[in-house]
Amino acid sequence: MTSLDKPTEETTADEARAVTEAALFEAFGGVRGMVETVLPGLLFVTIFTINKDLHWSAIAALAVSLVLVVVRLVMRDTVKHAFSGVFGVVFGVVFAMMTGNAKDFYLPGMLYTLGLALAYIVTTLAGVPLIGLILGPVFKENLSWRTRNPGRKKAYAKASWAWGLILLAKCAILFPLYWWADTTQLGWVLVTLKIPPFLLAVWLTWVFLAKAPAPIDVFAEMEAEEKAEEERRAALAAEQGETPARPAPGRHRR
Repeated sequence: MTSLDKPTEETTADEARAVTEAALFEAFGGVRGMVETVLPGLLFVTIFTINKDLHWSAIAALAVSLVLVVVRLVMRDTVKHAFSGVFGVVFGVVFAMMTGNAKDFYLPGMLYTLGLALAYIVTTLAGVPLIGLILGPVFKENLSWRTRNPGRKKAYAKASWAWGLILLAKCAILFPLYWWADTTQLGWVLVTLKIPPFLLAVWLTWVFLAKAPAPIDVFAEMEAEEKAEEERRAALAAEQGETPARPAPGRHRR
């Protein structure tokens, strides 16, 4: 293992925690991302609880999702979290309108949660934990953790297991309610379960990564290698340029 293969040892524990917090905030959207995730579903179930009107509930949820996207566009902010919310609401509205069953507004999101839980577990069993694939680019380490940073790979595996099991537990609550409960009961339970499991998973991810070795900045490595290569070429060019310019002994003697 070369010096480039070792995680930077100069990073202090506090700096590592700060970097981890910033990366998690960027990856999962922070407080604003949570609001954008919860608000459409909250508005849908609130309106449906009041008037039992599927159409107005769906229109309101879709409208607020679009407004959130427009706000981000106006502020020139990243729209990935708002767009993901719009797509989820659109699929929910289409399902509910097609079946005429208001509970189907929540079905696409529930299926997505189940699929995501399985993805976390399957990728971890395959040796490529999903949380590492998500956070690797954020930490500028890409996939270097797979072969060059085993401690970090172990932390990603633990975090992925946490995400997968937490989301499976959430599905174990929601899917029986989809069959047995009415729309308002399912809706309020789903809204209630939006944030706490998410925060628990993010917190566990932070705990695991804060104790893990620092990420290997592969971008900095590539820049250093390119700079070294440029310096080597410059030195070689200078050396080659000096050789023919050297006068032969006695050539200029008069």
